[in-house]
Amino acid sequence: MFRSLSLTAALVAVSSLVLAASKDEPAYNPGPNKADEPAAKSFSLEQAGKFLDHVGSKWTSDRKCGTCHTNVPMMWAKPALKSVSAEEKNVRKFFEERVANWDRGQKGDAPRWDTEVIVTGVTLAIHDAKTTGKLHPMSETALNRMWKLQKPHGAWNWLKCNWPPQEHDDEFGAVFAAVGLSLAPGGYAKSDTAKAGLEKLRNYLTKTPMPSLHHKAWLLWASARLDGLMTAEEQQKTVQALRALQKPDGGWSLPSLGAWEGYDKRENDTKAASDGYGTGLVVFVLREAGVSKDDPALVKAVQWLKTNQRVSGRWWTRSLNTDRAHFIANAGTAYAVMALDACR
Repeated sequence: MFRSLSLTAALVAVSSLVLAASKDEPAYNPGPNKADEPAAKSFSLEQAGKFLDHVGSKWTSDRKCGTCHTNVPMMWAKPALKSVSAEEKNVRKFFEERVANWDRGQKGDAPRWDTEVIVTGVTLAIHDAKTTGKLHPMSETALNRMWKLQKPHGAWNWLKCNWPPQEHDDEFGAVFAAVGLSLAPGGYAKSDTAKAGLEKLRNYLTKTPMPSLHHKAWLLWASARLDGLMTAEEQQKTVQALRALQKPDGGWSLPSLGAWEGYDKRENDTKAASDGYGTGLVVFVLREAGVSKDDPALVKAVQWLKTNQRVSGRWWTRSLNTDRAHFIANAGTAYAVMALDACR
């Protein structure tokens, strides 16, 4: 009996020590996106996951909207890390509740822009593809609503905030939608609901020149699963154009993928150093296009990614628009995770 009591007391003491230690452990805070953040001592996908959870959850709770630079790519990248965090669940819940409440008739519930409908449907559909493999009813509802907003020429009225590369032109909205449709589970792209709209989108994308290699890369991504978006020759030319921009250190840079003038009107530096967004996106898209993970260019790029992570878990990317927040680094980190997963 006394031995049993001693063991119980010991277990209680150990538990108390563990709880005390966990309380003393500082909460994870990556701080702002900064170019001079120190490099990580060692590569860590776990740390990248913490970063994505933090920025995705914080943006969602603070801004109450979905954005292509933070909580959207977070939802695409997190499934690659296999464990589902509370933050990922909460962001998923936010997107689903937006759809459920769109027609409730309450102030602030209706979609603020057509872009919101497209972003929500695509985000949920891709998350479905990477998790359950089944199209969730809320995902399908958002995708179906997207067709009601499609313009006769096949694209949508996308946000044009002069924030390249994503909130800048209708062409990006079209390729963004195409990527989502290419990945939507359950054969959604072949459904009667999607058939007419998808044909109009195909027509738009085949007749409208993409204004940047960045957008062509997204179109290449979509064309890996959706027929009729690019010819084999166009796909190969895009692959070659992306390969040609690889830097000697193995990475790519976002500014090199387009000739943009951003929000602050500064000159686009096409010779900028390699960054997380450019490297992550290009590596991932090349893998989607069928380039082997053992290709020397991709092997070198993976090495760049593994040696250029920062202590917070993020990969640095400078904003094309302002030097205030560099939110594009959040997307760059998500694409880096997706690229590394694609090259396992």
